[in-house]
Amino acid sequence: MPKRFSRLADLLQKQLEVIPASNFQISFSLISPDGEERVFGSPPLGFSLILKNDQAIAALSTMDQENIARAYLMDDLEVKGELMEALSLRDLFSDSKGFNFVWRLIQPLLFGQVKSDKKWIAQHYDLDENFFRLFLDRRHRAYSQAVFSSDEETLEDAESRKFQFALDAVHAKPGDKILEIGGGWGSFVEYAGQRGIHVTSLTISERSQAFVQKIIDDQNLPCKILLEHFLHHNPGIQYDAIVNCGVTEHLPDYKSSLQQYQKLLKPGGHLYLDASADRVRNSHGTFMNKYVFEGNGHLMVLHDYLAEVAKTPFLLRGVWDDTHNYYLTCREWAKRLDSNRSIIEEKWGKALHRTFQLYLWGSAHGFLQGAIQAYRVVLQRPNL
Repeated sequence: MPKRFSRLADLLQKQLEVIPASNFQISFSLISPDGEERVFGSPPLGFSLILKNDQAIAALSTMDQENIARAYLMDDLEVKGELMEALSLRDLFSDSKGFNFVWRLIQPLLFGQVKSDKKWIAQHYDLDENFFRLFLDRRHRAYSQAVFSSDEETLEDAESRKFQFALDAVHAKPGDKILEIGGGWGSFVEYAGQRGIHVTSLTISERSQAFVQKIIDDQNLPCKILLEHFLHHNPGIQYDAIVNCGVTEHLPDYKSSLQQYQKLLKPGGHLYLDASADRVRNSHGTFMNKYVFEGNGHLMVLHDYLAEVAKTPFLLRGVWDDTHNYYLTCREWAKRLDSNRSIIEEKWGKALHRTFQLYLWGSAHGFLQGAIQAYRVVLQRPNL
């Protein structure tokens, strides 16, 4: 055991030495199952990685992100201190994308995007809605970035501001017919429906459909929720506006989605969307794809998306940078998740709590560092 731990500590030190000091200034320690401690950097320490057994040493020795994440999910590895700081270590490790990575890109080509999405969506969105309600905002249950007036504003008020921004952006008024892409937990349906707007919301999650339908029925909202994929939606009418909160990441074929928007939107109508983004067109990493969002989706690449917009009649009415807003949103989600740790572990198990810990704190860290971004985009179909 001491030799294996010592070899691991030496390997980690070599990895750290190839990173410029200006890019990595966090101090931490590595603690063996026997209690031996190896310190990296100068005190005060930001966190400690506690290796509970041989499996943890073996996982960390691979220097592979998925193996290390799995060790954390299985409780072989513990983090003492700030998890978001510990996640800065992931740049030291590789992501050895294997057959699973290739297969999820091939599936839509073999079986079609719609059929593949229907299978994949259940992994994430068919979880118990009561789990999501433990970390989402309590007013809207919104699962996309909020728009904050300040870092101290509540998540609830910031999400309200985002939905009002969306309605203003598409010039919504009572009686308008708006198509929503992705029903989620009914946040937009409820917000817009309470203002007399007729929302048709699309979801491919049966659990989401049932939850949103109850909201519509209980409040007698002028809305409906359909179990239908956006790319297959053919209502025989055109909508006054379209709203898409956080689903662009699951529509990787920009050309097809823009063609569908154009088909479904009235001349003069507006499209609002918000999305997390990256600088290059790249699918989710192995951990995210295997444990959080299965499928061939990826973060929106703004310049690629706008290049496709330029090939259409759509007019670009505005782009807003939401990177800091999404950092604040994910940070608040992660805090609320951790504050409900005991409830989550008792009802759904430690692994689910830790999966969403890595996802939410990891996302917060990514937005904070600028490794990932987020945007709001408003388009208009010309009055022709």
